[in-house]
Amino acid sequence: ITSATALDILPLKLHPFSQSTPTGLDCVGWKRRVTFPVIADGALDKTALTDDVGSEEDLYEDFRSSNHRYGHPGGGGEQLAINELISDGSVVYAEALWDHVTMDDQELGFKAGDVIEVMDATNKEWWWGRILDSEGWFPASFVRLRVNQDEPMEDYPVKAEGGKDDDSSSGTRRFGMGQTTKDQMRTNVINEIISTERDYIKHLKDICEGYIKQCRKRADMFTEEQLKTIFGNIEDIYRCQKKFVKALEKKFNKDHPHLSEVGSCFLEYQTEFQIYSEYCNNHPNACMELSRLTKVNKYVYFFEACRLLQKMIDISLDGFLLTPVQKICKYPLQLAELLKYTNPQHRDFKDVEAALNAMKNVARLINERKRRLENIDKIAQWQSSIEDWEGEDVLVRSSELIYSGELTKVSHPQAKSQQRMFFLFDHQLVCCKKDLLRRDILYYKSRINMDDMEILDIEDGKDKDFSISVKNAFKLHCRNTEEVHLFCAKKPEQKQRWLKAFENERRQVQLDQETGFSITEMQKKQAMLNASKQHHSGKPKAVTRPYYDFLMRQKHPTLPTTLPQQQVFMLAEPKRKPSNFWQNISRLTPFRK
Repeated sequence: ITSATALDILPLKLHPFSQSTPTGLDCVGWKRRVTFPVIADGALDKTALTDDVGSEEDLYEDFRSSNHRYGHPGGGGEQLAINELISDGSVVYAEALWDHVTMDDQELGFKAGDVIEVMDATNKEWWWGRILDSEGWFPASFVRLRVNQDEPMEDYPVKAEGGKDDDSSSGTRRFGMGQTTKDQMRTNVINEIISTERDYIKHLKDICEGYIKQCRKRADMFTEEQLKTIFGNIEDIYRCQKKFVKALEKKFNKDHPHLSEVGSCFLEYQTEFQIYSEYCNNHPNACMELSRLTKVNKYVYFFEACRLLQKMIDISLDGFLLTPVQKICKYPLQLAELLKYTNPQHRDFKDVEAALNAMKNVARLINERKRRLENIDKIAQWQSSIEDWEGEDVLVRSSELIYSGELTKVSHPQAKSQQRMFFLFDHQLVCCKKDLLRRDILYYKSRINMDDMEILDIEDGKDKDFSISVKNAFKLHCRNTEEVHLFCAKKPEQKQRWLKAFENERRQVQLDQETGFSITEMQKKQAMLNASKQHHSGKPKAVTRPYYDFLMRQKHPTLPTTLPQQQVFMLAEPKRKPSNFWQNISRLTPFRK
């Protein structure tokens, strides 16, 4: 799967290390075998589902005896080469693909894009590394080995925000390099991009033909809904990436790779890469479903038989399904390094610079969508805590809490003022009343459709429409019915925060329309079902993060024993903005005594 074998790496320090798949993922053990004969056209013999040792063992042994290990070239040669370089006194650097958040003092925490000095790669799953004066274990699958290993760490990564270094010739001056060496550096990065794309295409093909095709032939084991959960839209990604790699190869200059102009390819496909959002959002569900299935032996052996028939490397299915998540995170890192070795006079410079920003925006959009999907569970749990709820669920129209707080409301001139709690979601404003005795309980009262409203800032003094004196007031005016709602905040700054929140709500709605963001009916129903189960079981109404807890619950005194590829629970290139949902909700009485 790597672009270099041990023999390729050792003699040439500048040779690119590349990892298009997670390193060191676990393989399935074979202590007891089930008869699962898999025939060459992809069909499976349904009559052979027994727990006896039979043709499945024969199949397995045939592959093993034929040396079909399909591991990394050289059987871990790249890992061996890394340790050889470290033993020789060379410094090996890796870049973080994601944040590694840890509370364990023996683990090394870092953020996406950080550069880590790899000090020991003996263990295939956990490496020992250093950042400044901090050392510790970190998951090998969380990093990408840097292509050009001979630079000092302080000169990396590229200052991507400005698009280029302050001095375009600084690379030659700092490193004492001639132009030829800089061209070689660019060649290394171009070669890595091309080779990893080809490897990635093979991964996707293997998943689609080796696993999905086989699973669809076994209706007795998998429903279409299960396959959608496990594999997501990976077939769409495969079709997209096949076109992308063809475009890259057309721009690849085989005779002089450093002259290749690949930046335009990333710009052309930046919109299509947004399909990764759906896949990344579904990835936690895939992990949970696979974890559930692999508790049953026949599924473990079935997946392993699929892998062996397709002659895939010795990585389990969950490892293969991680590769698209890694891939979309890796593009900004690759482009940042490519930009670093592209002279401003190069014909590809402006396109690479624009491509870097474009791919960061793609990653940012994916992060934002992931955050929004995480919020729907919280919204569902919030709604389940409200008494006397009426009408449709909040999630039917909304997916984001924009702002919340207390306001005084007057609906018409003859009505008396009412102190209410208001929750501003995209598309709607929900009104609730506090219980008179138990202030930690809210009752649903009404809602306002924000799509029909315009916001009017009202000056302090007597309001002519309502014939009352107001302070810190604003109105919501319905364009269709001419209905007017008057609201008063306690302080001027609270009023300004509400006015800003209404602007943000309209901006969020417009952005969702432009980007096509939506939540499926299945996701909405599942969120409400989960909230209902939790509510009826008498569990606390505070938010839980079962997926996060599932991934991070195991701790370790020395060498980590968890499977690092299962700990990927968020994208972090660029670092995602923390959700403000519970910061907003924390001021509400139902969630505090």
